[in-house]
Formats: sequence, structure tokens, C-alpha cells
Amino acid sequence: MATTDNANQSLIVTAFWEVNSGEEGAVAALLKDFLPQAQREPGVKAFQIHQNVARPREFFFYEVFAGEAAFADHQQTDHFRNIILSQAIPKLAKRERQQFRFIRGHRTRPKMQGSLTVIPISA
Repeated sequence: MATTDNANQSLIVTAFWEVNSGEEGAVAALLKDFLPQAQREPGVKAFQIHQNVARPREFFFYEVFAGEAAFADHQQTDHFRNIILSQAIPKLAKRERQQFRFIRGHRTRPKMQGSLTVIPISA
């Protein structure tokens, strides 16, 4: 089996936050300030933060980084340190993070036949 260089593969990070009661408005305001700064980072491919409609104390983060180095760089930015670590984290009751990789299948080129694209399915 061939080895892969995980350091150069996209890294997906998900995070789940539950904020302390009464802090949801303050945390939402902090995240509104933080989000556009995170999205502009050079190693960030996607960065979204969601607030649970039914349970507004819960937030879900979906982040895609160019690789492990980009994620490490993200955690060293001024906006991460000043907004997330210094202001938001102390308002949390719970914080969970997980890391994922995209599943990459074998790629085959579709065969063009007239205006119909036939995509072969291999067993």
C-alpha cells in the first residue's frame, strides 16, 4: 500500500462549542468579528461557523485548511489568539474538535459520446 504525505493534504477541522448560559450573544458577536479574518488567511480553503437555531448556545465550525502547516499558522494569528483564546474560550462550557481528511477515489476521465457524458463505474 502506498504511503501518503498527510502534511500536504487538505486538513478538515470541525469544532463544536457550547457556551455558558447567557453568553451566546457575546460569543456570536466575537465570532462575527473573527470569521472574515480567518477566511482571509492564505492557507484557509473554507471556513464557516454555524449557530444552532433550536439551541443558540451551540456553535458548529467547519474549517478546511491547505494542510497541517496552514492549521498551525491559523492558531498563531493575532485574531485567533486575541478573539478565540483570550475572549471566546473563557465563555465556553464545552469545546470539542476533530480532524478529518477528504476521501479521494480513483479518478477516471469521462468518455464523451455525442452530448451524453458516460462515466465508467469500475468494480
